[in-house]
Formats: sequence, structure tokens, C-alpha cells
Amino acid sequence: MNEKQKLIKGSVQFSDINVSVNYSIFLGSSGVNEHHITLFPTEYESISKQLTRLADAYKKTLEKLNLPPQTCVFRRFFCSDLANQYETIKSHELVDRLQNNCSVSIITQPPYPHAKIAMWAYHISDKKSLEFSPDHGLIRGKLVHYWDTNVVCTDKETVYQQTECILSKYKKILENRRMNMTDNLIRTWFFIRDIDTNYREFVEARKKVFKENGLIPETHFVTSTGVEGTSSDIKAKVLMDAYSVGGIKQSQIKFIRAPEYICPTYAYGVTFERGVAVNYRDRRHVIISGTASINNRGEIVYQGNIEEQLVQTLSNIEILLSQAHCNFENVCVFIVYVRDITDAIFIYDEMNKRFENTPLVVVAANVCRPGWLIEIECQAISEMSDEDFPDF
Repeated sequence: MNEKQKLIKGSVQFSDINVSVNYSIFLGSSGVNEHHITLFPTEYESISKQLTRLADAYKKTLEKLNLPPQTCVFRRFFCSDLANQYETIKSHELVDRLQNNCSVSIITQPPYPHAKIAMWAYHISDKKSLEFSPDHGLIRGKLVHYWDTNVVCTDKETVYQQTECILSKYKKILENRRMNMTDNLIRTWFFIRDIDTNYREFVEARKKVFKENGLIPETHFVTSTGVEGTSSDIKAKVLMDAYSVGGIKQSQIKFIRAPEYICPTYAYGVTFERGVAVNYRDRRHVIISGTASINNRGEIVYQGNIEEQLVQTLSNIEILLSQAHCNFENVCVFIVYVRDITDAIFIYDEMNKRFENTPLVVVAANVCRPGWLIEIECQAISEMSDEDFPDF
């Protein structure tokens, strides 16, 4: 690593416990470092054995990186069949939020290659211990960061009703924190059961609630991913995770758009932003929404060709990153959704060739149009220096 390099990437192969690990570390000039870690088992075993091995590898990785477990702020578990695995998973220390302040997301999205369960973990290390609010918000000076997970409304019947209920419920959560969707909501993930059938109904409900809250083409929407995924509760047709920041200044936030290359979502009736950049004193966070092989007319490009769709998708992401003065070297984690699980080995190998050691999870999950064979989201961090912005 040269002296100017701020993002370190590495991998660990725990052959004795059959788990593969990739990690990235952003070294902040303020002394606050950010870590993304992805882990997945590499041999077929039962869910209980894979979970045990995952926990062992995670513990060893934290020791290698000199990270106390208390530095974790977010974990997501990607499971192959949560309806049948949840009883095994729910009481494990990795998913029990009562043991720490780490937010935990759990979703059915079968991970590649032999994994019944894979994990993405996000840690923040500081010279001081992390401080949390009573409602598990991460307090950073005047800012409070929230990762809200597994929000459902199973007392409602239709996809439309559940989506509307989830967003209304979340609006109240934000209001109780003296926050709102327009100013404080940075990112969402929506996991939709049978997305091929239900996506349009979800879109209409989200559009309605967003409009009621001033989120329209003339203002802005929210960076988001909307893909196939299910909860442990079979009654949940929609599930939401969200990231919001209390006290954030609007001058810190810049929405990422490249309409000459990638069609704005509202042009085809959808309401999310392609990406967002959030500026802090010594760093810029760049969050890219789930992105597919699309052109500036909103059309699917290279329909039926997974190889070309991968190339086009990455080209689109590279363009979006450039709008925030970033590139792939700044990416700290990729999550890749493939429609056909038999494509996963090709995608996994290609992503690792191009982005060696970068944290990566590949899962089977349909995206919002059947013609899209792949969708990729990512997060990046770049160095900056601006005394007008607060510390991260």
C-alpha cells in the first residue's frame, strides 16, 4: 500500500473451517476507519454447521483485523431457505441484537456457491468506544445513524397494502426521532415476494406514499434496491431495510444522476435515485442503487445474454461512480443479484477476476424486470477534506 492509498482490500481463506472471507478497510484521516466484511461457506453442510463455521471465521477475521465485536453496526444474512432455517438462526449470538447494538437484517436470497447462509458485516472503529442511543442509533457528534431492518406489515393482505403500511410505519419511526423521509432517509432495500408478479403493485404504493411526502421528480427520491427476497414470516409479501441519518445537512447530500447514459427512473414510472453521495469532513460515502443493463431510454440492453449484461451493468455503475468523483478502486463492497442460479459461478468468477479481494456476495434473486438477468449494488468511500462538513 502506498502512503496515499486509503482503501485496503484483502482476503482470508479458512481452509480448516471451509469459509471464504473478503474485507475492505477505509483508513480515515480522522482516525475513524470503516470495514466491510463478506463471508460464505465453501462446502455443503447443514445450516447449523455452516452457521457455526461462519461464526468461527468471523471471529478469526475480527481478531486478524484487530476489531472488537462491539464495532459492528450492521450485519445482513443471506439465507437459502429462511422459512425452514429461522429456528436455527434466530437464537445465535450473531443475530441476537439484544447482545449488542449491531443491526441485523435476515433475508431469503440463496447465496453462491455452496452456502446455506452468507454474511455481510459493516464495522466502524474509532479511538473511542462507539456510542449508541436508546433506540440503537449510532451517535456521531451531532449526527445519529440508523440501520432499521426487517420492517414488515403482515396484518395487511395485498402487496400494495403492505408496502403502504411499511412506509407509513417507517414515517412514524422517523417522526419519533424528529426526522423525515425527505431530509433524513438515505437508502432503502425492498425485498418483494414473487417480484415478477408483484413489482408493479409495490411500485404504485411506494409512488403514492413518496408523493404524499414530497418525494417527486421535481425534488428527489431515495437511493434503493428492489429485488426478490422473503422474510421468515411467510405472510410478509414485502420487507424493508433502511438507512437514515438524523441531523444531516442537505448540503452534505448529492444525488447521482447520468441521464445521458442511464434513464431516470421516473421516466418509466418508478421512484428511486440511481445513487447518492454523502460528504463528511474527511470522506465521501457513495451508495449506488441496484443497477442493471439499461440504456438512456429505459430499455433492457443485451436481453438474454448474461455476459454482455454484466459488462453493461458494470459500465453503468462506473459512470454513476464517476459522477461522485469515484471509480471501482473506491468500492468497498458489491452485492450481486442473479436471476438464474446457474449463472452465479460465471458472475462470481468474473467479479473476482476484475475486483480481486473486494467484499462480494452473489445471491439468487429475480430483479424488477424478467429480462434483466443481473443487478448489482455497491458502496464506495473516497477521501476528501472539507471543514464545512461534520466528521463521520
